Amino acid sequence: MSKTKGNQHPLTMGLFVIYLLALIWIILFKMSLSLQELPEFRGMNFISFGGSVITNDRLDLSEIINNIVIFVPFGIYLCMVKPEWRLIKNLILIAAVSFSFEIIQFIFAIGGTDITDLLGNTLGGVIGIGIYSLLYKWITKRNTNKILTILALIGTICFIAHFGLLFVANH
Repeated sequence: MSKTKGNQHPLTMGLFVIYLLALIWIILFKMSLSLQELPEFRGMNFISFGGSVITNDRLDLSEIINNIVIFVPFGIYLCMVKPEWRLIKNLILIAAVSFSFEIIQFIFAIGGTDITDLLGNTLGGVIGIGIYSLLYKWITKRNTNKILTILALIGTICFIAHFGLLFVANH
């Protein structure tokens, strides 16, 4: 199969685009299929691990964990599509994308702008970079990208099938 100019497999780039679209749909559109279903909420929290993640005077870890997990693939994909980038450049892009999501949520009143989300998302991306780096050390680069692309393809198919079934069941 041919590779793109950046020496990346077109399938990897396609899966990365699908992941980014899913990320936008999940974070900004709250998995809604209609703009009318979006919540009208505008809030800001600048205290990390405060307010927004405290429920009944207890820290609700599920939201924090979800924010971390959803950005792990972002770090992995960045390493696959931009292998020449240094850690700091990847880190800045991950944080900038997360920050952009938070600002967009505030501007359009579709969610709370929360420093905890920014920290969790960025940590998730860093974990993704770490996973890629470990695999890269254990396996050759070519095989690492091949294995991760196959896993991403399987994950993407499962994601689409899962949400397709949810859509059919609810409409």
